[in-house]
Amino acid sequence: MPVAETRLSIDNAEPLLLFGFNDIYLRRIEAAFPEVAITARGNAVTLRGEAAATARVEQVLGELVRLLHRNGNLTENDVETVLALSSVPSGTSAREAYTGGSRDVILFTPGGGAVKAKTPGQQELVEAARTKDIVFAMGPAGTGKTWTSVALAVAALKSRQVKKIVLSRPAVEAGERLGFLPGDLREKIDPYLRPLYDALEEMLPRERLATAMQDGTIEVAPLAFMRGRAQPVDSQVLTLDGWRAIGSLRAGDAVIGSDGRPTRVEAVFPQGEREVYAVEATDGARTLCCAEHLWTVYTASDRRRSRPPRTLELREMLGNERVFHQYRYELPLLSAPVEFAFRPVVVDPYALGLLLGDGCLTGTTTPTFATADPELAEALETSLEHVTVRHKTGPDYILSRTATAPSGRTHPLTRVLGTLGLMGTRSSTKFVPPQYLFNSADVRLGVLQGLLDTDGGPVVQAGRTPRIQYTTTSHRLAADVTFLVRTLGGTARRRTRVAEGRAAGLANGRPVPHRHDAFILDIRLPEGIVPFRLARKAERFANGGHGRAMRHIRSITPAGTAETVCIRVAAKDSLYVTDDLLLTHNTLSGAFVILDEAQNATVPQMKMFLTRLGQASRAIVTGDATQTDLGPRETSGLVHARDTLRHVEGIGIVEFTKRDVVRHKLVKDIIEAYERAGVGVSV
Repeated sequence: MPVAETRLSIDNAEPLLLFGFNDIYLRRIEAAFPEVAITARGNAVTLRGEAAATARVEQVLGELVRLLHRNGNLTENDVETVLALSSVPSGTSAREAYTGGSRDVILFTPGGGAVKAKTPGQQELVEAARTKDIVFAMGPAGTGKTWTSVALAVAALKSRQVKKIVLSRPAVEAGERLGFLPGDLREKIDPYLRPLYDALEEMLPRERLATAMQDGTIEVAPLAFMRGRAQPVDSQVLTLDGWRAIGSLRAGDAVIGSDGRPTRVEAVFPQGEREVYAVEATDGARTLCCAEHLWTVYTASDRRRSRPPRTLELREMLGNERVFHQYRYELPLLSAPVEFAFRPVVVDPYALGLLLGDGCLTGTTTPTFATADPELAEALETSLEHVTVRHKTGPDYILSRTATAPSGRTHPLTRVLGTLGLMGTRSSTKFVPPQYLFNSADVRLGVLQGLLDTDGGPVVQAGRTPRIQYTTTSHRLAADVTFLVRTLGGTARRRTRVAEGRAAGLANGRPVPHRHDAFILDIRLPEGIVPFRLARKAERFANGGHGRAMRHIRSITPAGTAETVCIRVAAKDSLYVTDDLLLTHNTLSGAFVILDEAQNATVPQMKMFLTRLGQASRAIVTGDATQTDLGPRETSGLVHARDTLRHVEGIGIVEFTKRDVVRHKLVKDIIEAYERAGVGVSV
């Protein structure tokens, strides 16, 4: 026989995960192919042996790498299934291959038993679920579709391929309106979901099942409640053009994602009136959402172990916001500044920040500027057109027009600031014009640097990394600075120092009473963003080190009811920016979802269900098209999906027959009798 030698470089897979602990998976492959010598050195693999067998080993390794990418890990069952299928002749179906004995264990039950595929149809479902993200399992009652699907879901949860299980059924008998039924939600939906409970109780220890149901790891809900992740319709979502109410968004609109870039809204789902909760962060950011709304969070343990964030429903965190004296859940911040489009501006951004900080813009006299740092006066003169900065006395400077300024009675600076609405403002009424707030990151940072060089500064304390403090008597300007900081990926926490009762300040030795409250912002910016241009402040800040900007959930409190809506965005992490630059999302990520009795779902409901799936999620849709409870003029969403999606890559369709019936032996005869009578023929 011809001997072949093949060298493989598996650079896109971790050897420990691919070959198993102590190379247990690799040894199993060697046992299945004794005619091939396999040598593995890190990511380099050498195969030497009979040419055909060597090619089959290469195919096995390729399939295992694909499964590893899909599931994040490999199990012994995965290896055995791939090896079993590797011996099947090309063109042989899974149903035909089943007779060759590839009945592997799906799951071991608490009682010591094993859940295995018992029929060709069940085996085909098992294999389809391992290679497809969405599988439709269709056929007569009694074929074990639901039982096998639940076993696959529990096995995926146990092996940490998914983070949760969602089991659902259309509650057609109640018209998807369960409000008139007696009892709480659990009591209302139990009759429709009892078969799913029964399967779970067989496959998980009672205590673990109870815990999983309580903490949301296993969620059981009728199809109508699958849409639940929602915010009030007046919640604000950030777009390239500014804030928009989430209720006004439509599919195709763009919102800002966690990377600061626009992401497409793929679907909008009205949710009706629901109970909502106020979520408040440690920096004062606040938004409203329902109890099932999803949040991406880090715990202290996640940070210590460099683990990725976890996704939790709000109700899982309710009442659990602290551990000892620390806040438990850290919220992610923007990974990059928001990318608003650049728009030309009439005044240099840094100069505008300086004027908002220390400029006199009342309009009753020639504009002036007050600073004890000549460096700022020079920077202002360099940045302004047709204006010269002339020192008067002490910290005071007059902003005079140059000889080359356009003719006319109006001062050139007064004219351009008037177009921004700033002339006539005082320290308590100043603001950042929208043209600068919703502009490029460079423009926004320039304004912020001017404000911090005048009315801000580094705060350096022993044993602590430095932070930035900014003070203003303008409530609107404090909000604008907070927005600038947050759109750059930082945090700004505000506190108020009331005017009443405060000791008077001094001006030239004379006491001057405080007429307005002062708003103090404690600011932290991401590493790499320079907050100061003024040399003395920049040097002091740089010498103090750099602290990480953080935002935690402070509290979750009931906030009544509101008309709500949920959206699905195209971003890979499913995150979008909502009120106060909070990052949230509401798709089912990392879930194994089973929709049972799907023949009773309408076409719109089926579309809603399938488009709710998030990243790293899988779904099995089961049903019997001959037993629909829909009206005679309504098309089953299951049948419509089967016909519409049959050729979509990543979707599998498994057709069960009467030969797959595993209930009482009479069930098969009953099905055949009804078929002969022309009753219940598949649509």
